[in-house]
Amino acid sequence: MREKILAVIEKNSRIDIKDLAILLGESEVAVANEIAQMEKEHIICGYHTLIDWDKTGEEKVTALIEVKVTPQRDMGFDKIAERIYQYNEVEAVYLMSGSFDFTIILEGKTMRQVALFVSEKLSPIDSVLSTSTHFILKKYKDHGTIMQKEDKDERMLISL
Repeated sequence: MREKILAVIEKNSRIDIKDLAILLGESEVAVANEIAQMEKEHIICGYHTLIDWDKTGEEKVTALIEVKVTPQRDMGFDKIAERIYQYNEVEAVYLMSGSFDFTIILEGKTMRQVALFVSEKLSPIDSVLSTSTHFILKKYKDHGTIMQKEDKDERMLISL
């Protein structure tokens, strides 16, 4: 039942427990208890709303920062990641395979604010060897959701 609950609420975390129970063919109590247990075990770590900030008056800049580091003795990458994710601007930190060690997703109000974060907070960390910052210009699909669908003109073309 866990995997089925997770598959549904990953796409729609606002689904009512009653509707979820009906969809899964389970009792409301069983579904509610299972969700509570998964929250307690940190399998479900939070509930988020996906917002298209481009359609609001709020200015936001999202950056993807690639970071190369020297792992700390006896601690690997975990302590470095912990230090980085403590900053409020940091939305996500991922350990990566390939030519760099971490990918950091960062949000700021301006490109300058992101640049200052990199130069004043991220780069001075002892273990950080190099960074490469990429600014996200437009989101087409985020967390499985298409951000901007074109309205199709379904009028019939008539020529005379």
